[in-house]
Amino acid sequence: MDIDKVLSALNNPVRRQILAWLKDRSNFPPALPEHAGLDGVCVGYIQDKANLSQSTVSTYMRLLKDAGLVVSERHGQWTFYQRDEQAIAEALRRLAEDV
Repeated sequence: MDIDKVLSALNNPVRRQILAWLKDRSNFPPALPEHAGLDGVCVGYIQDKANLSQSTVSTYMRLLKDAGLVVSERHGQWTFYQRDEQAIAEALRRLAEDV
């Protein structure tokens, strides 16, 4: 884990808010019937909640993924994201040791 990438990804209030929203699936509308049983939240729901353009949300999610804070899974034309709780815990542990 690159702690500098983590800090860079978290250096934006909207990206931090997205991570907070992803803690609880109820922050988003119910999954569509065809998505029942899939883990994570569709990027379209994240985009709607953040009220940002598709390109901005895609960039934000790529940065969070590159930092190891979220994982993604592609299903057809949809990408679903969820937090990587182990990676987040590891990042917090490393920050506590380093600071």
